Amino acid sequence: MAGNGTPVNTGSANPLTLAVFGDAPYGASNADTAAFDATPAFVDGVNRDPEVSLVAHVGDLHSGSQKCTVAYDQSVADMWTAFKDPLIYTPGDNEWTDCQKNKELPGSDFGGNPLPNLAAVRSIFFPRTGYTLGGRPKQVLSQAQVGTGTDVAYAENVMWQQSQTLFVTLNIPGGSNNDADNWFGQSRTQAQTDEIAQRTQADLDWLSQAFAQASADGAGSVVILEQADMWDLDGKAPSHIADYKPFIDAIAANTMSFGKPVLLFNGDSHAYRSDNPLMPGAPCVVETGAPDASTKPCADDAYANQAANGGAYDVPNFHRIVVHGGTTFPAQPLEYTRLTDDPWAFNPPSSSSFGPFSWERVQP
Repeated sequence: MAGNGTPVNTGSANPLTLAVFGDAPYGASNADTAAFDATPAFVDGVNRDPEVSLVAHVGDLHSGSQKCTVAYDQSVADMWTAFKDPLIYTPGDNEWTDCQKNKELPGSDFGGNPLPNLAAVRSIFFPRTGYTLGGRPKQVLSQAQVGTGTDVAYAENVMWQQSQTLFVTLNIPGGSNNDADNWFGQSRTQAQTDEIAQRTQADLDWLSQAFAQASADGAGSVVILEQADMWDLDGKAPSHIADYKPFIDAIAANTMSFGKPVLLFNGDSHAYRSDNPLMPGAPCVVETGAPDASTKPCADDAYANQAANGGAYDVPNFHRIVVHGGTTFPAQPLEYTRLTDDPWAFNPPSSSSFGPFSWERVQP
C-alpha cells in the first residue's frame, strides 16, 4: 500500500489543519466505559471536520485506574481505523510505565511489567515502521529506520515535514519520566535504570536530529508532540519532575538556536492550557472546567516549577499547548484542539495563535 506523501516534503507550503487530542478514552475504572463507548462518535465528528487532514493523539489510552491489556489496546486501535485521515500516536505513561502500579496492576497483562507492555503497544500501534495509522497511512521517518545502537528500538519516535513545518514525536511518559517511582514499589532494578537511560538518550538524539533536519531544510517552524506535562507538579515537590530537565534544556537550547517558532503539544495533566513555560511571567490561560470550552488566567506558574530544579530560560520563540483530556465523561466531553499551520501567516503571540499557528478547542 502506497504511503501518503513523503517523510520530508520540503516543497509543501499549503496550510495544514490537525486535530490534536489525548488522555482518551478515559474511565474511572474498568467498569466505566462511557468515554470508550463515545469514541466512535468522536472519531466521526473529527472525520466530519472539513478542515482537518491529520490527527494526532499525545498519549494515555486509558486512566491510571484501568488495567493494561493487549485486548484493550487492540480495541482502541480497532476504533481508530475509522479515522479517515492519517493518525499519529505517541505513547503515554498509563499504557506502559504505570502498568506496574497498584491501581493498574491487578489484571494487567505481563504481570504489569512495563517493558513487555511497551512492546505490545509497539506491535499494535506501530505495525509498519515508517507509516502512520488511520484511513490514509502517511509515510513518516522513524528512529527505528535511521537510529544507531539502542535508539533503533524506538519505532514510536517519528518525524515528518509538511507545510514548511518539521513535526517530531518523542516517547516521554508523564509523571516523572519513569524516574521518581520505582517499579512495583520496590528497589530500583537494572531493567528500569537501563530503560530510563536508553529512552532518554534516544529522545535527546531524535530531538537533535529533528532540529538539524529543520535547519538544513530551511523549515519555518517545528512542532513537538509528546505526552508528559514536564512542568506539572501534580501536588508533588518540584524534585518529582526534575528528571524532565534534560529534555527541557535540550528543547530550550535547540529552539533558541533554530530562531523560529517552536510549538509543543502535550497531554498528561488533562486541563487545556496555553502558555510559554520557557519564559518567566509569560501569559497563560487554562480551561475553567466547564463544558463550554472557556478559559481563565492560570493560577500556577509552570516556569517556576522547573526553575526550582535549576532551570533558567528566556525563550520567546516557544509556545506550549496542553490538550484537554478525559477524567469524567460526560462532565468533561471528548475534545480536540484544531491546529491550523499556515506557512504564510505571521500571527502575533497570543493564547490562540503564534507565528504560522492558530488553534481553537472543538467539542464535536
